[in-house]
Amino acid sequence: MTRLILLLSLALATAFPVRGDDDLQALVTAGLLSIDSEVTGAEQLVPGQRAQLVLKVATSNWFTGGTRIRIPEVPGLVILQTEQFAANASEVRQGQTWVIQRWTLDLYPQRKGEFTIPPIPVRLKVNGGEPGALEGELLSPPAMFSVSVPAALEQADFWVAAPRFSVEQSLDRETDALQPGDAFTRRIVFSANDVQAMMLPTIDAEQLPGLASYPAPAQMSNSNNRGVTNASRTETISYIAEAPGDYLLPARDFFWWNTQTGELEILSLPAITVQVAGEMEVGATAADRSALIRNVVIAAAAVLLALLLYRLLNRWQPWSRMPALFAALDGLRQTLRRLRQPALAQKLNPDNSAAE
Repeated sequence: MTRLILLLSLALATAFPVRGDDDLQALVTAGLLSIDSEVTGAEQLVPGQRAQLVLKVATSNWFTGGTRIRIPEVPGLVILQTEQFAANASEVRQGQTWVIQRWTLDLYPQRKGEFTIPPIPVRLKVNGGEPGALEGELLSPPAMFSVSVPAALEQADFWVAAPRFSVEQSLDRETDALQPGDAFTRRIVFSANDVQAMMLPTIDAEQLPGLASYPAPAQMSNSNNRGVTNASRTETISYIAEAPGDYLLPARDFFWWNTQTGELEILSLPAITVQVAGEMEVGATAADRSALIRNVVIAAAAVLLALLLYRLLNRWQPWSRMPALFAALDGLRQTLRRLRQPALAQKLNPDNSAAE
């Protein structure tokens, strides 16, 4: 059985040899194969807004294998292939049915200006008619589009450009009657269409003395349903009340460029007031008093020690014995000097000139 399958494979390979890029180009020249590219959704495009590059591959016969696209790198432009499969269709051209693969790539410009997408290599496997199965690469035509920044966005540092954008926040408990040591969690959820989760806003946790914040890694998800991209980003921050007092988590504003209306909208999260009860204030006051008493005791001890030292100095008057001490030290110095003198003369034979 294995030998039979091997023989059949060899026979098919002989009957339908796989050829290279030149044969595919020959089909294109003969009008039996085509590849086109088109940027859609690029009218009045702003940075961050999604456009799409549609690659349309058509053959007068049929595809014999998978198609692979090699995505190029373009500065300032994010190109993503979010759909794993092509949209298949057929159409009649000059009385002949053509099979079509329509591949869609998402484009996210990160700046304003002119963009040019170079030819994209697309690897194909098609039936070439009499030559048999053909495999190789074709280059799509280059595509160009432009991106501008409307006057309404000129002063904004960051915005979300999407047909739908929302932000919601929630707390896992009330924050108006906390005790020192209590904790609560703040959850902020961003969601939008036609963007990626990595392009949604981020939240920097507030740094407030007395209210510690511990942000968790953001949870991001992307999904695609019939060409509609849904993205969400969830920011979770845990807070721990460390000291009594009133704290304010400030309100936050987020800019949304509504791609359906072509207008700027602002989404806001209200401020959150956190009240930590003062039951520990008594403890804090006692601690302050304890520290004050400790400092006073240390200062009083230092004063008493200074007075005691002063009385001892006055009683014993060590300076009155200083002359005798100095005389003893001078005698010791003279004795050491005599010990250092040599026992013999510096010249053994003073009258001998050879000793010089």
